[in-house]
Amino acid sequence: MFEALPAKGVPGDQILAELQQLRSADLPTHGGRLFAYVYDPALDGLDELARAAHAISAHVNGLDPTAFPSLLAMENALVGAAAGLLGGDERTVGSVTSGGTESLILAVKAARDSRPDVTAPRLVVPSTAHAAFAKAAHYLRVALDVVPVGADLRAGPAALAEAIGPDTVLVAASAPSYAHGVVDPIPAIAAVCAERGVRFHVDACFGGWVLPYLRRLGAGLPAFDFSVPGVTSISVDLHKYAYAPKGVSILLHRDEALRLPQYFAYAGWPGYTMINPIISSTRSGGPIAAALATLRHIGDAGYLELAAETREAVTLLADAVTATPGLRLAAPPETTVVCLTSDAAPATAAPTAVDLFVLADELAARGWHTQPQMAYAGMPPTIHLTVTASVRATAPGFAADLADAVAAARAAGPVALPAPLLEAAATLTPEQITPGLIAGLAETLGLGGGDFSRMAAVNTLLNAAPPALREALLTCFLSLLQRPAPAGQEVG
Repeated sequence: MFEALPAKGVPGDQILAELQQLRSADLPTHGGRLFAYVYDPALDGLDELARAAHAISAHVNGLDPTAFPSLLAMENALVGAAAGLLGGDERTVGSVTSGGTESLILAVKAARDSRPDVTAPRLVVPSTAHAAFAKAAHYLRVALDVVPVGADLRAGPAALAEAIGPDTVLVAASAPSYAHGVVDPIPAIAAVCAERGVRFHVDACFGGWVLPYLRRLGAGLPAFDFSVPGVTSISVDLHKYAYAPKGVSILLHRDEALRLPQYFAYAGWPGYTMINPIISSTRSGGPIAAALATLRHIGDAGYLELAAETREAVTLLADAVTATPGLRLAAPPETTVVCLTSDAAPATAAPTAVDLFVLADELAARGWHTQPQMAYAGMPPTIHLTVTASVRATAPGFAADLADAVAAARAAGPVALPAPLLEAAATLTPEQITPGLIAGLAETLGLGGGDFSRMAAVNTLLNAAPPALREALLTCFLSLLQRPAPAGQEVG
């Protein structure tokens, strides 16, 4: 369809048409039928406003706030709004980052660098903590202590307390967890951390912007923010339930002394002195301007209405799951997640049991795009639904399609992988995974042509593989996909 670097320039209208053609292959970002990755409030005119605001500040560089005070003002306004929503006071400070992963990396960095006396720093998290904590630990060379959660899928304060040692620089918990949407017992964990003198980070990246509104609507959720003594930092993504465009997140600290170790400064070279509050140096002001426009346009009352619509949608979807024989809720739908599982795991189920990976494909065939999650540490495979305000309009139609998809999944039966593949999942080591092996495996599983509409066989194989092997398989597969087109070759 196009070359990235043609011999001669291409008219703008043609370029935009080509981009639209590329987008036609993507999953729908609007319409309330995609339950992961995107957040849609279904508000007329909001996209256009955000795009216009983004354009105004797209070329503003956040590297130097003295050169571009407009961006500094916008960032301070966003931090102030988040602090006010999350129990902060006049001491609360924060930074705008590119997303939740960056916010969590910086929270770990600030904690690590606040303890120069610790030569082997450690991070304590429950097993349901977001994978970005593992990424932060890996990048920052901080040991990761993962503590199993209880049967209720929540972090246990006593278990976390037992894991805290003299080298622990940070403890983290979720409000709510991404996989299941449950809120950890933040007050009890915060009390443990305060008693031990350890920083405590609340990862509210996923739902932190909506939880305060759900609490105002009467949801029986525990306190999780700076109103809880012992909470030292909180992260919240604005590109999730604040419905801002990607990618804007905020990392808050209770006071300035807690934030200072987050900064990076370097003057040991002949150029300008580099001082960065976040990982990026140069960064566009476009997403920040778009986020500010979004918050101001929706307003506090608007967010309360959106939370109410989301809560109604969650109830409708959860009721559909509980009314469907063969399925059950894997966790209470107390926030904005509906997480469902089969009454029996596919590997041990009777012939009439529902294979969740086949069910996910059947739902996709009916226009409902969900997120399958693998089994982990005794937890069964699940299907995750991130519910947004736009789902309120589509949720009534989900029940009938769910029943139909379950019937189709039962008729199809569980995925039966060839014996050699199952043997490989049980015996291969990560070191044995090569690009050639992955290319052949992709062809075997029907992925060679780039059609990802039927993924049950792939997910079944991944579910059978130990986590380390699963990581190696997916890493090599992503590397297989990310190959540049040869010079002069058209793409699309």
